[in-house]
Amino acid sequence: MPAARLVATVEVPLDPRSADAPELLPHAGRRLVIQRGDAELAVVDADSGEAVRFPAPWPRRFGTATVSPDGRKAVFAGTHAVRCVDVSGAVLWEVRHGCWSGQCPELHREFAEYADDPVEHAGRPDGGSAALSPDGKLVWAHVLGPLPDHADALADVDDEDDEFWLVLDAADGRVLGLTGTGTVAAGSFHTPHPDPAQMGLSIGEGEEGSPALWGRWDGRTLSVRTVGAETVLLDASPSGRHLLATDVQQDALYLRAAEDGAVLRDLDAHGAVPALPGGGRVYWDFEAAFVGERLAVAGTSASDGGRHPARHWLVDTAGMTLRGAVAYPRPVAGPVRPAGGGAWWTVAGDGTRVEVWEPADEG
Repeated sequence: MPAARLVATVEVPLDPRSADAPELLPHAGRRLVIQRGDAELAVVDADSGEAVRFPAPWPRRFGTATVSPDGRKAVFAGTHAVRCVDVSGAVLWEVRHGCWSGQCPELHREFAEYADDPVEHAGRPDGGSAALSPDGKLVWAHVLGPLPDHADALADVDDEDDEFWLVLDAADGRVLGLTGTGTVAAGSFHTPHPDPAQMGLSIGEGEEGSPALWGRWDGRTLSVRTVGAETVLLDASPSGRHLLATDVQQDALYLRAAEDGAVLRDLDAHGAVPALPGGGRVYWDFEAAFVGERLAVAGTSASDGGRHPARHWLVDTAGMTLRGAVAYPRPVAGPVRPAGGGAWWTVAGDGTRVEVWEPADEG
Protein backbone atom coordinates (compact mmCIF):
# COMPACT_ATOMS: atom_id res chain seq x y z
CA MET A 1 0.00 0.00 0.00
CA PRO A 2 1.64 3.33 -1.06
CA ALA A 3 2.16 5.69 1.87
CA ALA A 4 1.77 9.47 2.04
CA ARG A 5 4.01 11.83 4.02
CA LEU A 6 2.69 15.10 5.44
CA VAL A 7 4.94 17.95 4.33
CA ALA A 8 2.96 21.05 5.36
CA THR A 9 -0.07 22.08 7.37
CA VAL A 10 -1.66 25.51 7.00
CA GLU A 11 -4.40 26.79 9.28
CA VAL A 12 -7.09 28.46 7.19
CA PRO A 13 -7.28 32.21 7.75
CA LEU A 14 -11.09 32.57 7.82
CA ASP A 15 -13.85 30.81 9.70
CA PRO A 16 -15.00 27.95 7.41
CA ARG A 17 -18.57 28.43 8.65
CA SER A 18 -18.80 31.85 6.98
CA ALA A 19 -16.28 31.62 4.13
CA ASP A 20 -15.65 29.53 1.04
CA ALA A 21 -13.48 26.46 1.30
CA PRO A 22 -9.76 27.28 1.07
CA GLU A 23 -7.76 26.73 -2.11
CA LEU A 24 -4.04 26.15 -2.55
CA LEU A 25 -2.39 27.77 -5.59
CA PRO A 26 0.92 26.11 -6.58
CA HIS A 27 2.65 29.13 -8.14
CA ALA A 28 6.14 28.36 -9.52
CA GLY A 29 7.63 26.88 -6.37
CA ARG A 30 5.51 29.01 -4.03
CA ARG A 31 2.30 27.72 -2.48
CA LEU A 32 -0.37 30.24 -1.55
CA VAL A 33 -3.50 29.29 0.38
CA ILE A 34 -6.41 31.58 -0.44
CA GLN A 35 -9.85 31.77 1.13
CA ARG A 36 -12.75 33.96 0.12
CA GLY A 37 -15.02 35.66 2.60
CA ASP A 38 -17.79 38.10 1.78
CA ALA A 39 -15.67 41.14 2.66
CA GLU A 40 -12.15 39.94 1.91
CA LEU A 41 -9.82 37.51 0.21
CA ALA A 42 -7.29 36.11 2.67
CA VAL A 43 -3.93 34.81 1.42
CA VAL A 44 -1.36 32.80 3.40
CA ASP A 45 2.08 31.75 2.16
CA ALA A 46 2.20 28.03 2.99
CA ASP A 47 5.96 28.12 3.58
CA SER A 48 6.59 31.40 5.40
CA GLY A 49 3.20 31.86 7.03
CA GLU A 50 3.08 35.44 5.75
CA ALA A 51 -0.54 36.59 5.41
CA VAL A 52 -2.29 39.41 3.58
CA ARG A 53 -5.93 40.29 3.09
CA PHE A 54 -7.48 41.99 0.07
CA PRO A 55 -10.75 43.92 0.47
CA ALA A 56 -13.35 42.21 -1.75
CA PRO A 57 -15.30 44.33 -4.26
CA TRP A 58 -18.45 42.18 -3.95
CA PRO A 59 -19.73 39.25 -1.82
CA ARG A 60 -18.23 35.83 -2.44
CA ARG A 61 -21.19 34.24 -4.21
CA PHE A 62 -20.89 36.79 -7.01
CA GLY A 63 -17.79 35.27 -8.56
CA THR A 64 -14.37 33.73 -8.02
CA ALA A 65 -10.96 35.10 -7.09
CA THR A 66 -7.28 34.33 -7.45
CA VAL A 67 -3.94 35.97 -6.65
CA SER A 68 -0.69 36.65 -8.46
CA PRO A 69 2.37 34.44 -7.78
CA ASP A 70 3.98 37.21 -5.69
CA GLY A 71 0.80 37.61 -3.62
CA ARG A 72 0.62 41.34 -4.33
CA LYS A 73 -2.39 41.45 -6.65
CA ALA A 74 -5.78 39.79 -6.54
CA VAL A 75 -8.03 39.21 -9.53
CA PHE A 76 -11.77 38.96 -8.92
CA ALA A 77 -13.89 37.45 -11.71
CA GLY A 78 -17.35 38.77 -10.90
CA THR A 79 -20.86 39.01 -12.27
CA HIS A 80 -20.18 42.15 -14.30
CA ALA A 81 -16.37 42.58 -14.45
CA VAL A 82 -12.92 41.12 -14.01
CA ARG A 83 -11.18 43.43 -11.54
CA CYS A 84 -7.55 43.48 -10.41
CA VAL A 85 -6.75 45.16 -7.08
CA ASP A 86 -3.77 45.63 -4.79
CA VAL A 87 -3.69 44.80 -1.07
CA SER A 88 -5.34 48.12 -0.21
CA GLY A 89 -8.27 47.33 -2.50
CA ALA A 90 -7.28 50.01 -5.01
CA VAL A 91 -8.36 49.09 -8.53
CA LEU A 92 -5.35 48.52 -10.79
CA TRP A 93 -7.47 47.69 -13.83
CA GLU A 94 -10.88 46.37 -14.76
CA VAL A 95 -12.48 44.68 -17.76
CA ARG A 96 -16.24 45.13 -17.77
CA HIS A 97 -18.40 42.55 -19.50
CA GLY A 98 -22.02 41.47 -19.84
CA CYS A 99 -23.96 40.58 -16.70
CA TRP A 100 -23.92 36.86 -15.87
CA SER A 101 -27.22 37.04 -13.97
CA GLY A 102 -30.01 35.47 -16.04
CA GLN A 103 -31.02 37.59 -19.02
CA CYS A 104 -29.96 40.89 -17.46
CA PRO A 105 -29.21 43.29 -20.36
CA GLU A 106 -27.40 45.88 -18.26
CA LEU A 107 -23.70 46.74 -18.52
CA HIS A 108 -22.97 47.53 -14.89
CA ARG A 109 -20.18 49.74 -13.65
CA GLU A 110 -20.39 48.79 -9.99
CA PHE A 111 -21.76 46.01 -7.83
CA ALA A 112 -23.92 48.57 -6.03
CA GLU A 113 -26.12 48.81 -9.14
CA TYR A 114 -27.52 45.32 -8.54
CA ALA A 115 -26.61 44.64 -4.91
CA ASP A 116 -30.25 44.92 -3.79
CA ASP A 117 -31.84 43.32 -6.85
CA PRO A 118 -34.10 40.47 -5.60
CA VAL A 119 -33.34 38.42 -8.74
CA GLU A 120 -29.63 38.64 -7.98
CA HIS A 121 -30.24 37.42 -4.44
CA ALA A 122 -32.33 34.42 -5.48
CA GLY A 123 -29.19 32.26 -5.69
CA ARG A 124 -25.66 32.12 -6.95
CA PRO A 125 -25.58 33.62 -10.46
CA ASP A 126 -23.89 31.93 -13.37
CA GLY A 127 -20.33 33.07 -13.92
CA GLY A 128 -16.96 32.63 -15.51
CA SER A 129 -13.51 32.51 -13.96
CA ALA A 130 -9.99 33.87 -14.20
CA ALA A 131 -6.48 32.52 -13.64
CA LEU A 132 -2.96 33.90 -13.78
CA SER A 133 -0.18 32.26 -15.75
CA PRO A 134 2.58 30.68 -13.63
CA ASP A 135 4.87 33.66 -14.30
CA GLY A 136 2.14 36.13 -13.35
CA LYS A 137 2.33 38.01 -16.66
CA LEU A 138 -0.98 36.92 -18.18
CA VAL A 139 -4.55 36.69 -16.94
CA TRP A 140 -6.81 34.21 -18.67
CA ALA A 141 -10.49 35.09 -18.19
CA HIS A 142 -13.76 33.48 -19.28
CA VAL A 143 -16.41 36.22 -19.55
CA LEU A 144 -19.83 36.99 -20.96
CA GLY A 145 -20.08 39.57 -23.73
CA PRO A 146 -20.33 42.29 -24.72
CA LEU A 147 -17.16 44.09 -23.67
CA PRO A 148 -18.27 47.72 -23.55
CA ASP A 149 -14.78 49.17 -23.17
CA HIS A 150 -13.15 46.82 -25.68
CA ALA A 151 -15.60 46.70 -28.59
CA ASP A 152 -12.72 46.88 -31.07
CA ALA A 153 -11.37 43.57 -29.76
CA LEU A 154 -14.59 41.84 -30.88
CA ALA A 155 -14.39 43.08 -34.47
CA ASP A 156 -13.23 39.74 -35.88
CA VAL A 157 -15.30 37.48 -33.62
CA ASP A 158 -18.36 35.55 -34.76
CA ASP A 159 -21.48 37.63 -34.08
CA GLU A 160 -23.20 34.56 -32.62
CA ASP A 161 -20.67 34.22 -29.81
CA ASP A 162 -21.87 35.46 -26.42
CA GLU A 163 -19.06 34.13 -24.23
CA PHE A 164 -15.36 34.78 -24.66
CA TRP A 165 -12.01 33.53 -23.46
CA LEU A 166 -9.61 36.45 -23.01
CA VAL A 167 -5.87 36.72 -22.57
CA LEU A 168 -5.08 39.92 -20.66
CA ASP A 169 -1.87 41.70 -19.79
CA ALA A 170 -1.68 41.25 -16.02
CA ALA A 171 0.07 44.60 -15.65
CA ASP A 172 -2.68 46.80 -17.09
CA GLY A 173 -5.60 44.60 -18.15
CA ARG A 174 -5.14 45.15 -21.89
CA VAL A 175 -6.97 42.58 -24.02
CA LEU A 176 -4.17 40.84 -25.89
CA GLY A 177 -6.26 38.11 -27.50
CA LEU A 178 -9.70 36.58 -27.35
CA THR A 179 -11.92 33.96 -28.89
CA GLY A 180 -15.56 32.98 -28.64
CA THR A 181 -16.23 29.80 -26.69
CA GLY A 182 -19.60 28.93 -28.23
CA THR A 183 -20.89 27.97 -24.80
CA VAL A 184 -23.73 28.80 -22.42
CA ALA A 185 -21.96 28.48 -19.09
CA ALA A 186 -23.23 27.96 -15.59
CA GLY A 187 -19.63 28.14 -14.38
CA SER A 188 -16.04 27.44 -15.36
CA PHE A 189 -12.55 26.93 -14.00
CA HIS A 190 -9.01 27.06 -15.38
CA THR A 191 -6.28 24.40 -15.40
CA PRO A 192 -2.76 25.88 -15.52
CA HIS A 193 0.15 24.47 -17.52
CA PRO A 194 3.91 24.73 -16.81
CA ASP A 195 4.20 26.83 -19.98
CA PRO A 196 2.79 30.30 -19.15
CA ALA A 197 1.55 30.57 -22.74
CA GLN A 198 -0.85 27.63 -22.32
CA MET A 199 -4.01 27.19 -20.25
CA GLY A 200 -6.97 24.83 -19.98
CA LEU A 201 -10.59 25.85 -19.43
CA SER A 202 -13.41 23.55 -18.32
CA ILE A 203 -16.90 24.99 -18.80
CA GLY A 204 -19.97 23.57 -17.11
CA GLU A 205 -23.23 24.06 -19.00
CA GLY A 206 -25.51 22.14 -16.67
CA GLU A 207 -27.52 19.62 -18.67
CA GLU A 208 -26.08 21.00 -21.91
CA GLY A 209 -22.64 19.46 -21.38
CA SER A 210 -19.13 20.33 -20.26
CA PRO A 211 -16.65 21.23 -23.01
CA ALA A 212 -12.98 21.50 -22.14
CA LEU A 213 -10.83 23.92 -24.16
CA TRP A 214 -7.08 24.29 -24.48
CA GLY A 215 -5.54 27.66 -25.32
CA ARG A 216 -2.11 28.78 -26.55
CA TRP A 217 -0.91 32.37 -26.71
CA ASP A 218 2.08 32.90 -29.01
CA GLY A 219 2.46 36.59 -28.25
CA ARG A 220 0.26 37.64 -31.16
CA THR A 221 -2.53 35.09 -31.56
CA LEU A 222 -4.71 33.06 -29.23
CA SER A 223 -5.36 29.61 -30.68
CA VAL A 224 -7.91 27.35 -29.02
CA ARG A 225 -8.98 23.75 -29.59
CA THR A 226 -11.61 21.60 -27.94
CA VAL A 227 -10.17 18.81 -25.82
CA GLY A 228 -13.51 17.07 -25.37
CA ALA A 229 -17.23 17.77 -25.42
CA GLU A 230 -17.99 16.02 -22.11
CA THR A 231 -14.64 16.53 -20.42
CA VAL A 232 -13.34 18.01 -17.16
CA LEU A 233 -9.64 18.84 -16.99
CA LEU A 234 -7.90 17.92 -13.74
CA ASP A 235 -4.17 18.65 -14.03
CA ALA A 236 -1.17 18.98 -16.36
CA SER A 237 1.92 16.82 -15.87
CA PRO A 238 5.22 18.36 -14.69
CA SER A 239 6.65 18.25 -18.24
CA GLY A 240 3.46 19.68 -19.68
CA ARG A 241 3.21 16.84 -22.19
CA HIS A 242 0.21 15.16 -20.61
CA LEU A 243 -3.18 16.12 -19.23
CA LEU A 244 -5.30 14.26 -16.70
CA ALA A 245 -9.06 14.47 -17.22
CA THR A 246 -12.34 12.75 -16.46
CA ASP A 247 -15.74 12.68 -18.14
CA VAL A 248 -18.83 14.41 -16.79
CA GLN A 249 -20.18 11.08 -15.53
CA GLN A 250 -16.82 10.56 -13.71
CA ASP A 251 -16.60 6.99 -14.99
CA ALA A 252 -12.95 7.06 -16.11
CA LEU A 253 -9.67 8.89 -15.72
CA TYR A 254 -8.10 9.83 -19.06
CA LEU A 255 -4.46 10.48 -19.88
CA ARG A 256 -4.46 12.89 -22.81
CA ALA A 257 -1.70 14.35 -24.95
CA ALA A 258 -1.42 18.07 -24.31
CA GLU A 259 -0.31 18.63 -27.90
CA ASP A 260 -3.57 17.59 -29.52
CA GLY A 261 -5.83 16.36 -26.71
CA ALA A 262 -5.80 12.76 -27.93
CA VAL A 263 -6.72 10.09 -25.37
CA LEU A 264 -3.65 7.94 -24.75
CA ARG A 265 -4.98 5.66 -22.00
CA ASP A 266 -7.86 5.49 -19.55
CA LEU A 267 -8.78 3.88 -16.24
CA ASP A 268 -12.40 3.01 -15.55
CA ALA A 269 -13.35 3.24 -11.88
CA HIS A 270 -15.71 0.29 -12.21
CA GLY A 271 -13.69 -2.87 -11.86
CA ALA A 272 -10.51 -1.07 -10.84
CA VAL A 273 -11.68 0.47 -7.57
CA PRO A 274 -13.34 -1.84 -5.02
CA ALA A 275 -16.74 -0.71 -3.86
CA LEU A 276 -17.36 -0.17 -0.18
CA PRO A 277 -19.71 -2.61 1.56
CA GLY A 278 -23.26 -1.55 0.85
CA GLY A 279 -22.03 1.14 -1.51
CA GLY A 280 -23.35 2.03 -4.95
CA ARG A 281 -21.55 3.00 -8.15
CA VAL A 282 -17.88 3.89 -7.72
CA TYR A 283 -16.72 6.95 -9.65
CA TRP A 284 -13.79 9.36 -9.70
CA ASP A 285 -13.80 12.76 -8.04
CA PHE A 286 -13.69 15.90 -10.15
CA GLU A 287 -10.19 16.56 -8.76
CA ALA A 288 -6.87 14.73 -9.12
CA ALA A 289 -3.16 15.56 -9.21
CA PHE A 290 -0.01 14.51 -11.00
CA VAL A 291 2.74 13.76 -8.48
CA GLY A 292 5.30 12.92 -11.15
CA GLU A 293 5.43 12.39 -14.87
CA ARG A 294 4.26 8.80 -14.45
CA LEU A 295 2.30 9.04 -11.22
CA ALA A 296 -0.98 10.64 -10.18
CA VAL A 297 -3.23 10.59 -7.14
CA ALA A 298 -7.00 10.45 -7.65
CA GLY A 299 -9.87 9.96 -5.24
CA THR A 300 -13.30 8.38 -5.06
CA SER A 301 -14.38 10.34 -1.98
CA ALA A 302 -17.65 11.64 -3.47
CA SER A 303 -18.87 8.20 -4.54
CA ASP A 304 -17.87 6.84 -1.15
CA GLY A 305 -20.58 9.04 0.32
CA GLY A 306 -18.25 11.28 2.29
CA ARG A 307 -17.18 8.45 4.57
CA HIS A 308 -13.99 9.02 6.54
CA PRO A 309 -11.25 8.49 5.81
CA ALA A 310 -11.51 9.40 2.14
CA ARG A 311 -10.14 6.87 -0.32
CA HIS A 312 -7.35 8.10 -2.58
CA TRP A 313 -5.47 5.99 -5.11
CA LEU A 314 -1.97 6.10 -6.55
CA VAL A 315 -2.23 5.72 -10.33
CA ASP A 316 0.58 4.63 -12.63
CA THR A 317 -0.16 6.82 -15.66
CA ALA A 318 2.25 4.90 -17.91
CA GLY A 319 -0.25 2.06 -18.00
CA MET A 320 -3.19 3.74 -16.23
CA THR A 321 -3.24 1.11 -13.52
CA LEU A 322 -3.75 1.35 -9.76
CA ARG A 323 -0.76 0.89 -7.50
CA GLY A 324 -3.05 0.81 -4.50
CA ALA A 325 -4.88 2.92 -1.93
CA VAL A 326 -2.86 5.75 -0.40
CA ALA A 327 -2.12 5.13 3.28
CA TYR A 328 -2.19 8.33 5.34
CA PRO A 329 -0.73 8.74 8.84
CA ARG A 330 -4.05 10.29 9.88
CA PRO A 331 -7.57 10.42 8.37
CA VAL A 332 -8.18 12.76 5.43
CA ALA A 333 -11.41 14.01 3.89
CA GLY A 334 -12.56 15.05 0.45
CA PRO A 335 -10.76 14.98 -2.89
CA VAL A 336 -7.16 15.38 -4.05
CA ARG A 337 -5.90 18.62 -5.63
CA PRO A 338 -2.54 19.55 -7.22
CA ALA A 339 0.06 21.22 -4.99
CA GLY A 340 2.92 21.19 -7.51
CA GLY A 341 6.41 19.82 -6.97
CA GLY A 342 5.24 16.21 -6.74
CA ALA A 343 2.70 16.93 -4.00
CA TRP A 344 -1.06 17.18 -3.52
CA TRP A 345 -3.30 18.85 -0.98
CA THR A 346 -6.45 18.09 0.96
CA VAL A 347 -8.70 20.00 3.36
CA ALA A 348 -9.22 18.66 6.88
CA GLY A 349 -12.69 17.29 7.57
CA ASP A 350 -13.62 20.28 9.75
CA GLY A 351 -12.37 22.72 7.10
CA THR A 352 -9.82 24.35 9.40
CA ARG A 353 -6.58 23.11 7.80
CA VAL A 354 -5.01 22.65 4.41
CA GLU A 355 -2.64 19.66 4.39
CA VAL A 356 0.06 19.09 1.76
CA TRP A 357 1.19 15.52 1.04
CA GLU A 358 3.76 13.72 -1.08
CA PRO A 359 4.48 10.02 -1.69
CA ALA A 360 6.61 8.58 1.08
CA ASP A 361 8.12 6.21 -1.45
CA GLU A 362 7.43 6.54 -5.18
CA GLY A 363 8.69 3.01 -5.71
